[in-house]
Amino acid sequence: MTNIPNYLQDAAELLTKDGFSTRNVWYHGTSSALVSSIEKSGLKRSGDRAMKQVAKSTMATIGNDYSESIEPVFLTQSKELAYYWAEQTVRERSVRFEGEESAVVFAVELPEEQNVKVLPDVGAASLLMVKEGESYMAHVAKIYQDCGAGVLDIDLMKADRLEYLNKLGMAYINIDIDAEFVSLVSG
Repeated sequence: MTNIPNYLQDAAELLTKDGFSTRNVWYHGTSSALVSSIEKSGLKRSGDRAMKQVAKSTMATIGNDYSESIEPVFLTQSKELAYYWAEQTVRERSVRFEGEESAVVFAVELPEEQNVKVLPDVGAASLLMVKEGESYMAHVAKIYQDCGAGVLDIDLMKADRLEYLNKLGMAYINIDIDAEFVSLVSG
């Protein structure tokens, strides 16, 4: 399991038996290697250009075409959950890139006209099909247990859209986020 820094532990204040409460601040977890780019340019859909280039090169090497899909910016209402995803990003990047990278979390404070565009990530139902999803579900279940919020109760295949946001802390926005709305969370 992950060892979440104290300054990012917010689940106890956000989590109830109904799930994670939502405020006007969102969080995005990523690798420290991307901090300067994000601070300069904001959060971009399909933002890790280096990882996209590696995928493109790999596919070209084996003779396949690579058509890049545009993924949204993934968000969560919890610094703690964002840190989990940041660790996954660091792990994925460590396979492709040398150097020391660490998990970091950005706070995202959007103007109201953009904030209403944040949607529950119902694509999370696909989590059932991959090992990483099982790990995330176990991680969230442990947070529920540690916070005394009962048992995580969700059927990913039948869940209401809002359950993905409330119970799993999974959201996205399908627009780029300007740097002025993004700040690095530090201890």
